[in-house]
Amino acid sequence: MGCTSCATGANGQPKGCKNNGTCGTDGCNKLTVFDWLSNMQLPANMEPFNAVEVRFKNGRKEFFQNPENLTLSIGDVIATEASPGHDIGIVTLTGELVRVQMKKKKILLKIEALLKVYRKASQKDIDIWQGVRDKEADVQKRSREIAIRHGLHMKISDVEFQGDASKVIFYYTAEERVDFRELIKEFARTFNTRIEMKQVGFRQEAARLGGIGSCGRELCCSTWLTDFRSVNTSAARYQQLSLNPQKLAGQCGKLKCCLNYELDTYLEALESFPSTETRLQTEKGYATCQKIDIFKGLLWYAYEKEFMNWHELTAEKANEIIALNKKGEKPLALEEFIIETPKPEREPYSNVVGQDSLTRFDQPKQKSNKRRNKSRNKNKGTVEANAGNAPKNNPRNKASKKPGNKPDNKNRNPKPKKNE
Repeated sequence: MGCTSCATGANGQPKGCKNNGTCGTDGCNKLTVFDWLSNMQLPANMEPFNAVEVRFKNGRKEFFQNPENLTLSIGDVIATEASPGHDIGIVTLTGELVRVQMKKKKILLKIEALLKVYRKASQKDIDIWQGVRDKEADVQKRSREIAIRHGLHMKISDVEFQGDASKVIFYYTAEERVDFRELIKEFARTFNTRIEMKQVGFRQEAARLGGIGSCGRELCCSTWLTDFRSVNTSAARYQQLSLNPQKLAGQCGKLKCCLNYELDTYLEALESFPSTETRLQTEKGYATCQKIDIFKGLLWYAYEKEFMNWHELTAEKANEIIALNKKGEKPLALEEFIIETPKPEREPYSNVVGQDSLTRFDQPKQKSNKRRNKSRNKNKGTVEANAGNAPKNNPRNKASKKPGNKPDNKNRNPKPKKNE
């Protein structure tokens, strides 16, 4: 956190500054830049760069000139020039680092062409600014209802009021061109202010809204990523990833930006690999590539008539066979180039710190002895109850009660005599 206002309050609950993204120290905001030149002194003959970087809602940043030479520091709330009226923003950078940021964003270093900083915001300006920001959620809800009523295929993702409440900007996303001329007229009548529509991409929408990615961290686009490069499915193919759209797509519905992070390393590693479309020619027949492992540097080949039998080769051996084929030579078989690597005797997983078994959930739970004894006693009681409820008029029961009448088991089930 950026300031002491973020410490815990009463009963151990987080206190927070309750500024909802407008922290005065600029330490809790998105796309924050650390001014590493703040403690350095300029040379004697060099004048300070008279421009500042100002942040508005949801990370929108612009550069302004300071013609009045106001003493500004990071976190100051100022009134800046806008069209029309003025806007309220927070200073994020001052001094020479502003020059560096303008070069990075390819903005001409002409201070005279920049908009002006009017003054430091007064209490009246801040009250008006906070009042219109409190109405943004209600305005966004009503604007969506109006867009649905007009039958427009668009999504209004965010609403931003200007600091003096003279203009409101509606950010929307749409897959096709939208004719919103009638929509703007109804917006102007409903909200009684000037309307401006800005279309943003799906990646920019996710950056403005923010969220948590599948890695468990905040979205890169909402924290530090400023340039959005196009991501193709070939990036996933080079990294041997399954083309599953549910795993490769981010919250914006497009391919994840992190697919480009390690792409250069994979492409550099694949330079030593032969092409997977190249067939190996041997006396035994042609062999085609079935699978590669970039980390281990291995390839698996199979003969065209024996696709079930794979032969493991290193990238060096595969390139050696291809070099022989280019000279017109054919080796006898792939088995000559297979290098047998000794397998490690130790298992890859070992319980060194007392972890539980990885298959503890695979085995079904057995019934306890108490349940078994209980079920046995229950069955025994039912048998005794059935014996007590036997019919009294049974002739077998009467015969068994008379003295001297014993059942003759021999006559009952006589054994068959053997044929002599």
